[in-house]
Amino acid sequence: MLMPTPNGLTEEGQRALAIMVLAVVLWSTEALHIAVTGLISLVLLVLFQGVADIGGALHGFSQPVCYFLLGILTLGLAVHNSGLAERMAISLIRMSGGSPKRLYFQMLVSFAVLTFALPSASTRGAILVHVYEQVLESWGVDKSDRLYKALMIAMASLNRLGSTALLAGGITPVVAAALIVQYGNINDFSWTGWFILMALPFYVMLLVGGFLVFIIYNSGFKQRNDALVPNLVNNPISKQEIRVSIILIGTALLWFTDAFHGLPPAVPALIAMVVILMPKVGLLDWRYFEQNLGWTNFFVIATSLSLANALVTSGAAGWFAELLVGSVKGLEDSPLSVLLVMSVSAAIARLLMPNIAAYLALVIPIAMSTAAVMGMNPIICGLAVVIVGDSVVFYPAGGTASVFIYIRAEIRSPEVFRLGIIMTLVSIATVFCVALPYWNMLGQNLTS
Repeated sequence: MLMPTPNGLTEEGQRALAIMVLAVVLWSTEALHIAVTGLISLVLLVLFQGVADIGGALHGFSQPVCYFLLGILTLGLAVHNSGLAERMAISLIRMSGGSPKRLYFQMLVSFAVLTFALPSASTRGAILVHVYEQVLESWGVDKSDRLYKALMIAMASLNRLGSTALLAGGITPVVAAALIVQYGNINDFSWTGWFILMALPFYVMLLVGGFLVFIIYNSGFKQRNDALVPNLVNNPISKQEIRVSIILIGTALLWFTDAFHGLPPAVPALIAMVVILMPKVGLLDWRYFEQNLGWTNFFVIATSLSLANALVTSGAAGWFAELLVGSVKGLEDSPLSVLLVMSVSAAIARLLMPNIAAYLALVIPIAMSTAAVMGMNPIICGLAVVIVGDSVVFYPAGGTASVFIYIRAEIRSPEVFRLGIIMTLVSIATVFCVALPYWNMLGQNLTS
């Protein structure tokens, strides 16, 4: 803030940018709790940007997406608490029939299948890691074995891809969709709209990434005895599991049929939340709910949206976009080259910013502003940087969905970083070879 204001940047924009940089550094280093960092950012926005009624600073808390997140977190909590999630995991693992190869590829499929019942990658990972550890222990597989490493590194690094394919899949799709709606001049992302656009690219990356992990650790699969069968037994289904299944199916039906009834995605999620918390009818009492929900996600999303809004309204995002446009001068006639530069820049930003919320809040407004200046489709550019940024984990501590798995599995940082580089290349290739042609078929062109 004490530096001379750069040409083309307003004083308000410089302050917004300074606050964003501070938030990004604190989020990335986790020197403070990430929710505390978000709240500090709100205070700084009020103090240094002169927001008289603090309405601008609290912009993120007024967005429906925050309450959509509360609903899906409550659903996930009910599924986990009822035992339904573990039942599904055990059933899927038993289908492997004792084959390590089948167990591995079935696990990749389960990342997508279980997301419909348990959207949070963190919660899925917390359940799956224990179940798979039981299987590997019964097979006598040591933590140093390449089969063990293959299963665990895939669970930690690729599990998240199944979540982002769904709008209800956690913090990444929720924040990304809200930002793209806010700066893309569209009314809203429906549940089905997001799934149609993002399912194919993310499922392709899940399968390609899974196959590459299989190739890297292939020797571990050759040494196993395929006659072993996992010794896991499900208990009889409980009344709680039946009730949460009914709520889950009803909510999913409302999301699937949003084109007919017009309800925003937040409404079915909040309906499910109310039913789950109703005495005698629901599954959770309020004390358990408030202690186990994971309020950090709510505050991180809301404050990320407020910071991104400050970047745009102050002109800082536009100024950044002009810098990026200046770096690609001469490429005006080649939108694909501009998108390639944008994707590589996004990958570098992700390397420097382990916190996904910080990455999205900074990169999406800049990418979409750049697209508008260059005459490109802002929505396509926004979706592209989501794909590039959310497909990678560069560090063991790079996300709550993975850190505890890496620690338990004793996977070294160089192995994680290597897969991160590989998945960066896979994500960029997916954007150009899969997503762009597919989106073009759906009527979303890069230049319109």
